[in-house]
Amino acid sequence: MNATQAPQPCPKSTVMFVGIGAIGLPMAERIARAGHTVLGVDPSPRRREAAAELGVPARADLTGIEEADTVLVMVATPEQLHQAVSAPGAALDSMRPGAVLAVMSTVGPGPVREAARRAQEVGVRLVDVPVTGGVAGARRGALTLFASGDPAALADCSDVLSAMGTVRDCGAEVGRGQSYKVVNQLLCSVHIVAAAEALALAEKLDLDPAEVLEAVGGGAGASWMLGDRGPRMLPEAAEEVTSTIGIFVKDSTLVTDTADAVGFSAPLARAARAAYEQAAATGLLDRDDSQVIQVYRD
Repeated sequence: MNATQAPQPCPKSTVMFVGIGAIGLPMAERIARAGHTVLGVDPSPRRREAAAELGVPARADLTGIEEADTVLVMVATPEQLHQAVSAPGAALDSMRPGAVLAVMSTVGPGPVREAARRAQEVGVRLVDVPVTGGVAGARRGALTLFASGDPAALADCSDVLSAMGTVRDCGAEVGRGQSYKVVNQLLCSVHIVAAAEALALAEKLDLDPAEVLEAVGGGAGASWMLGDRGPRMLPEAAEEVTSTIGIFVKDSTLVTDTADAVGFSAPLARAARAAYEQAAATGLLDRDDSQVIQVYRD
């Protein structure tokens, strides 16, 4: 390019975003705001209506997926990933060869590697990009993306990924991003439960938990989860569901199962998992994960 030429803008992509739930929808919105063409996919009419209100058209099925440069999948479980990606009639049956499929779900290394083997058979480039940062991070475009897979494929969708936050290079092997996310979820699982236990103890000590939260929230005992979930744990707080107890039953189980597979004991992760499972057993499965504090109150 000579000195008189203006820099050329990066070409925009056609993106299909599968799974526009609490975190998926703000992720899709950030991509659309970056100038890419985004089409959401979700079986829920309520979620599709919410997407349309934010300027993201959505449909119930994968019609038009063959036109997508990049397909992003943000579902909850390995079973949902299989149904969305590898099952008969799913994404890999219709995606065009050479397109990029980014698995952004937290499902563990095994399921994403299995999906990658199926993708290779049909010429689709699968990359492994689970995220952390929650709904708040998704809304601000401030997620951390643990990216692994073919460097060329990641480069080709880098503008799409960077619209959602900071991309961390976790290596060229699919599954390494999931392994990073397992470590992250161990910390998240434990930190939420630790915050709940601490604030419940404050209540038992006849302290005002709001005053305690303010006092300790800027000190050495603080954590991101204490600052984010702590206010929602207060007795009079209005509850906003951004991530459920059920999600952390799944994620803490994923952590302990992965630890078992490599012979690692993970005692703190197991204690956190027990708290989420107890909360679920008392009817809190679909409540915000901050409500694990009820286990300590009860």
